[in-house]
Amino acid sequence: MTLELGGIHHLSAVTAKAKQNLSFYTGTLGMRLVKKTVNQDDVTSYHLFYGDGAATPGSDLTFFDFPAAPEHHGTHSISRTSLRVAGAETLAFWKQRLTDAGVEVKEVEQAGRKALWFSDAENQRLAIVDDGGEGESHPWDKSTVPAKHQIRGLGPIVMSVPVIDKTEQVLTEVMNMRKSGTYAHPDNPAHTVHVFSMGQGGAAAELHVAVQPDLPPTRYGAGGVHHVAFRVPDKAALTAWAERIQPTRLPNSGEVERYYFRSFYFREPNGILFELATDGPGFTADEPLETLGESLALPPFLEPRRAEIEAGLKPL
Repeated sequence: MTLELGGIHHLSAVTAKAKQNLSFYTGTLGMRLVKKTVNQDDVTSYHLFYGDGAATPGSDLTFFDFPAAPEHHGTHSISRTSLRVAGAETLAFWKQRLTDAGVEVKEVEQAGRKALWFSDAENQRLAIVDDGGEGESHPWDKSTVPAKHQIRGLGPIVMSVPVIDKTEQVLTEVMNMRKSGTYAHPDNPAHTVHVFSMGQGGAAAELHVAVQPDLPPTRYGAGGVHHVAFRVPDKAALTAWAERIQPTRLPNSGEVERYYFRSFYFREPNGILFELATDGPGFTADEPLETLGESLALPPFLEPRRAEIEAGLKPL
């Protein structure tokens, strides 16, 4: 059996200003807070998940709330997170909406797709990309954005490396991605961006690797990305992937139970943290779909500590 990744599962970034973060991603960007929980490795900090109306795998942009200094952007990092929308009319809507909100917008192309580059208040680098309406959409009826213009999900994800050789080998020979093209980086045409596709391909299933040898290494912090996760269908597939990756000697976590999904973490040769995550059981494992994100959710192994955990969290 050939193992194949289904696309982007989620991306986790860092904020030092959780209240401001919540306001921007649910207000300005109109995303749904689909899970308000804590970092399972540090329960003093929130882990906020923003997604579409149905909390679909592949739609989740998540943030760890850490009291970190601002990130100094560079290479050896995930450098831009794309959010998919459908059509030129919607892209024009977003250009106007972001400009009206005081956000600086740059019009670019990523692998032939029209996109808007912008950043949040902590300099988290984002893009809104026209995916041509590929696949399903699950609007949220309480969003501040009209249904036809809402963010449909994640991808492509852009990462920066100084040298691509070993990273490409892992992507193609270990992770079974397909090299599907290149394009000139919009900020510096001398930098080539390599496109790698997963599964059925398309904007929701692409990883873009920018080769930028003249940049300094990233100094991680708030406004940066912690890791990107890729979709696997179930636990059996995750175990098969773990068995495939462990002999490569890439540093890895082994399988980790996150309750909402099961995970396997490893670092590719340039040190960027990857995760493989199962599509299920999903965020309705402990809350009804209708009320996702409205109260603090804790996985069963943390529930006995609820009073202690709630007392240590800042109000949102």
